[in-house]
Amino acid sequence: MADHDARGNLSAIERSKIRRLGQVRALSPDATGELNVVPFLDVIVNVMIFVLATLAVTFTAAITTEPPVQKGRYRPTAVPAAPTILVVADGFAVKTADGNLRTGCDGVGSGLAVPRRGNAFDYAGLSACLLKLKSSSGFFAASEQAYITADPGVDYQTIIDTTDAVRAGPGGEPIFPEINFRVPR
Repeated sequence: MADHDARGNLSAIERSKIRRLGQVRALSPDATGELNVVPFLDVIVNVMIFVLATLAVTFTAAITTEPPVQKGRYRPTAVPAAPTILVVADGFAVKTADGNLRTGCDGVGSGLAVPRRGNAFDYAGLSACLLKLKSSSGFFAASEQAYITADPGVDYQTIIDTTDAVRAGPGGEPIFPEINFRVPR
């Protein structure tokens, strides 16, 4: 401190040294020799927990069906002994080898076999119609198979409920347990 004058002023060398020691220095990541990854892992774990907690689990159901038996490459010439249930916006039409069943399912005729009741499909009426059909003829009594076809505008849940109504009646008695699907023409 010899460069110090009597009034207490600092020399240029002293001021330069104080300025140099007072500067803020940025530390580089390599200054400590290793990178701190703990905050990064905390963020990743929190994101994973959030994703797993909000993930919607989708359950799918499968209905096992078997394709109709055909001999060789050609369609069989005999008419199958299985009814076809057509699901349309206004209800259910039931087709047999003799023709369409009329309303009430008491014979062949025109119209829907089971029309809608208000805004809902009548699944119990469809089961009752198919039970009446099965008991009315020996032709259908031995049959285990039925076909379901639907208009393109019919939703999936309606087809599933129709399948359930065709397979078993209200008391659980089997009607047509083997279901096959057809494409409407």
